Amino acid sequence: MGQLEEALNGQRMLLVVSLPANDAALARAAIEEGADALKVHCNVGHRASGNHFGPLDEYIENFREIRSQFNGPLGVVPSGSIDGIQREDVIRLSGLGFDFYSIYAHHLPSFMLGELGLDKTFAINEHYDPSLVKEAKHFGFTALEASIVPGEEYGTSLSFADVLRYRQLVMQAELPVLVPSQRRLVQEDVQVLHDTGVKAIMLGAVVTGKTEEQLRKAVNAFRNAMDKLK
Repeated sequence: MGQLEEALNGQRMLLVVSLPANDAALARAAIEEGADALKVHCNVGHRASGNHFGPLDEYIENFREIRSQFNGPLGVVPSGSIDGIQREDVIRLSGLGFDFYSIYAHHLPSFMLGELGLDKTFAINEHYDPSLVKEAKHFGFTALEASIVPGEEYGTSLSFADVLRYRQLVMQAELPVLVPSQRRLVQEDVQVLHDTGVKAIMLGAVVTGKTEEQLRKAVNAFRNAMDKLK
């Protein structure tokens, strides 16, 4: 059992921070403010932050520095397209200290279904048939990332319609469900998402902003809200 799977199987809701840049100072800020897990990116254009992340080799030293200051679950989005994934890069990930990968199902090539020494998480968007997600457990996946908010709605408030869709995924997936902050989540949403059965909130650029000060403020606020969960 990998670190992420072990953490998700615990009783507490997890706070995951998807860093807006592959920057050790931002990672340290997230850790100091109470992040349970971190996620970084390569080979992908990140719609919420507006950032473009280059190839794995561009960030090797950054990733090693982040790993050296954090012993919790550390994940990576290895690509933003199925053609952008290099087998040799994916094979290197566990050796760089990564615990899990995170990628859209339609970007995930078949070889990544094999044993790579990583927990496997996958994302779905608003176009997926929710009934399909229950099949992922058969392939040994650790968690589902519910990235189901349309891009043109990023940064808007969480609605009950969203909550119903997250609940549907919680009931169908037979896997822990992570909710990324595509909506502009606020502290009051934490209890609601917890009651919906969501196992982790993943804070990204919509909530954290791009600066260290903004990130610290956001992570601290959500850490405090999670620590008060009933």
